[in-house]
Amino acid sequence: MADLENLKFPIGKFNAPECITPTHIKSWIEVIKDFPKRIQTAVEGLSPEELEKTYRPNGWTIRQVVHHCADSHINNLIRFKLALTENTPTIKPYAENLWAELADYNTPIESSLKILEGIHERWIELLEHLNETDLEKKFLHPESNELIALKQNIGIYAWHCNHHLAHILIARNS
Repeated sequence: MADLENLKFPIGKFNAPECITPTHIKSWIEVIKDFPKRIQTAVEGLSPEELEKTYRPNGWTIRQVVHHCADSHINNLIRFKLALTENTPTIKPYAENLWAELADYNTPIESSLKILEGIHERWIELLEHLNETDLEKKFLHPESNELIALKQNIGIYAWHCNHHLAHILIARNS
């Protein structure tokens, strides 16, 4: 079971620092900024058959992971914008496992790589212009009933980038 847990969370689970500093935020933004290039490099040259490899038994394929990242990052950009423009909005969760079974997850990954490039370009512009007040703004995640500050969410998504890159590399090398 420990091996399966290591395959599910190869970089561990996200743990927010007790005190999120500007240094944390700056390094997390760099991870998010570099993600489109890093995922492109991770999948470069893979054949359609190789895109069907999984990082663990019953796990997503590389293709599904790439499409998931596009969907997740689209949703997160919207969450950021809601938190910046509304008073502690309740975000809309989505059934990511069910999304991974939809027909568009069988399409070539190039469309999702383009989405990631565009989303990240806009997201980084937003992130680099957040002030202290913006970073403290929060949204409510209704599934966990947790208020999540934007500064924490930046860390969650830096982790998310590295988490799924690790999945792709594990699958690629299996």
